[in-house]
Amino acid sequence: MTPAVPEVLLLDGVLDAEQAADTVRSILAEQRPDGAIPWFAGHHLDPWDHTEAAMALDTAGEHAAAEAAYRWLAAQQNPDGSWYAAYTDGVVTDRAKESNFCAYIAVGVWHHHLSAGDDAFLEWIWPVVRRALDFIVGLRLPDGPIAWRVDEDGAATGEALLTGSSSILHALRCGLAIADYLEEPQPDWELAAGRLRHAIAHHPERFLDKGRYSMDWYYPVLGTGLRGDAALARIERDWDRFVVPGLGVRCVSDRPWVTGGESAELALALWAIGQSDRAVDILRWIQKHLRHQDGSYWTGYVFEDDAIWPEERTTWTAGALLLAVAALGGDPATVAVFGGEQLPAGLVVQDCC
Repeated sequence: MTPAVPEVLLLDGVLDAEQAADTVRSILAEQRPDGAIPWFAGHHLDPWDHTEAAMALDTAGEHAAAEAAYRWLAAQQNPDGSWYAAYTDGVVTDRAKESNFCAYIAVGVWHHHLSAGDDAFLEWIWPVVRRALDFIVGLRLPDGPIAWRVDEDGAATGEALLTGSSSILHALRCGLAIADYLEEPQPDWELAAGRLRHAIAHHPERFLDKGRYSMDWYYPVLGTGLRGDAALARIERDWDRFVVPGLGVRCVSDRPWVTGGESAELALALWAIGQSDRAVDILRWIQKHLRHQDGSYWTGYVFEDDAIWPEERTTWTAGALLLAVAALGGDPATVAVFGGEQLPAGLVVQDCC
């Protein structure tokens, strides 16, 4: 018998009830007893993808499993508010600290609260979120972006990534929503969010040039940094460069490789700016060659060779798909978190440069 799944996870041509339940089970099957959600069994996890998978579980009503994922993060947090870049079976396997990995807990926790409505848990985990975002704000560069990495020796890079900073902006805005809800003002976060949003919208030169990657194309939209005409113009500008009709979204512009995570994330970004028809098309395309019979999703497909590559099915790919479907289905928590209109904007900041 197929377990009941919320109607928000049913989308014609993408997921029916049985398919949605299978995809949810594919994530639950990989979650460790301690709450950790690796990419797949025996592989590492990173805190960002772990959080994305937890958010997907909340869309399915699996609130206890999602809470366990956040409790795992709380238990692993470093004294400075950070997390390491990778953990395998509970052991740290990469001692660098990537800033967007460390910030994303704020997005997940706010989504979890809106999904589960558990004030007690939100109050319990608030110090964890606060330490994480304080760590992030401490990595601000003079012109607004956030340094993307702290190396194993504790030295922060002086460079920023547009994709990572866009995700951090989203996290800061979700953190401010939590702070507002708990009546714990965080003026430093407001200022950081305003300066970061200004840099994303008006100063691409302040970020490393990673324009070959589709994430640098759509993340300013997905991360709520761009909306309205600016967002629409950005999507149109590089649509033909990254989107392969009938297949999905390239990870890298000059490679014949479409990936499930980027395709689902672009669909979520398209939904956020009112292009739901395009979003649904992309989600339908990837069912043909990336969905496994057990409901999980392959990471990518090399279309010139008609080959799955790499041969791995990742929890975060399934998670991105479920989040996109949930947004299109009107799930209130997912709409609130990724739509952006219900999130605090931060202080409006401009500069003269």
